[in-house]
Amino acid sequence: MKKFDKERVLLAVAGPVIALAVAFALTSIVLIASGKNPVEPYTLMFQQATYSDIQVLIINQASMYYIAALAVAIGFRMNLFNIGVDGQYQLAAMVAAVVGAHVALPAALQLPLLILTALLTGAFWSGIAGVLKVTRGVSEVVATIMLNSIATAVIGYLWLPTVFGVKVGNNNTTGEMHESGWLPGIDMGAAGEVYGFVIIAVLLGIGYWVVLNRTRFGFDLRASGASESAAAASGVNPKRMVLTAMLLSGAISGLAGLPILLGDTHTYSLNFPTGIGFLGIGIALLGRNSPTGIAFAALLWAWLDKASPELDFHGYDKEIAVIMQGLIVLAVVVSYEAVREWGLRRQQRRVGAELAAGHVLGASASPSANKTEKQEVAGR
Repeated sequence: MKKFDKERVLLAVAGPVIALAVAFALTSIVLIASGKNPVEPYTLMFQQATYSDIQVLIINQASMYYIAALAVAIGFRMNLFNIGVDGQYQLAAMVAAVVGAHVALPAALQLPLLILTALLTGAFWSGIAGVLKVTRGVSEVVATIMLNSIATAVIGYLWLPTVFGVKVGNNNTTGEMHESGWLPGIDMGAAGEVYGFVIIAVLLGIGYWVVLNRTRFGFDLRASGASESAAAASGVNPKRMVLTAMLLSGAISGLAGLPILLGDTHTYSLNFPTGIGFLGIGIALLGRNSPTGIAFAALLWAWLDKASPELDFHGYDKEIAVIMQGLIVLAVVVSYEAVREWGLRRQQRRVGAELAAGHVLGASASPSANKTEKQEVAGR
């Protein structure tokens, strides 16, 4: 059993390690080809990670990446590709910001209201793709891509001064939210403040693991993702699971923008972060849909984002970090497939060896068995 467990750990770790190694190596080749030092940029970025203020920025950024990646991972476990996380979290943050600016309740009621608003908005927007898939067979990839564009148009409409928009200089905003909707952070002194929503992100990761691995719903979800026909044979309704997974994925994605909305900006404006949903896809892949793996991947992505600006001051382009992120996504797909094939071949060889050993044992046992049979006949 111990040997089997070690092999499982090896197979789980090999993919991300190979992907990171390949990405670092290819990025170094790009640096060499451009006449740059292939080692110094990494040294500079690692040095940045030792500063407490950068660490706070990394944690805050990683909290948004982590939630977005969890939303993507839920779809992956159901064999669904929810590529609409970007539109879902932006629209959810926009609606939550509007509610926060126009509704004033005590903090004990205001914060749950804003979180619930984001959850329902994300679930509703993702649910449209889910309904189209189970009723009309429309691919969730196509539907969610289209819904991303529609979400951008809806946000543009809500920004109109005649609707909910507030013009501040050249910036469109939803107006500042009431203070009762601000989520207090964790004061780190001179280093800054860690978003209070980081705690909720951790709880989401724990809940994700418990639901998928310790509940009947999680088993049905994973079974439906592995084989719809087999799940249906065991009494699971595949269409209902598809719709439920899309609703759940959308609800979680709706929370991805809340760490910065409730903890920093307190308004939705043109400066609000975009693209987090697409980054969540690469982070979920690198983390292998595991809450722990996704956490490390989110921190890695956030480190590349927050440490790379230092490169500009040393004659390097900060886009090196973007190149590395892209290479990680490419390498992770190839490395996981290579590791899967390697693990499958090892398993096949082991089974073949066990069958061969059993055949030899059976053959060696045959003479004694024949001898015993002859003795019984002679005794009779």
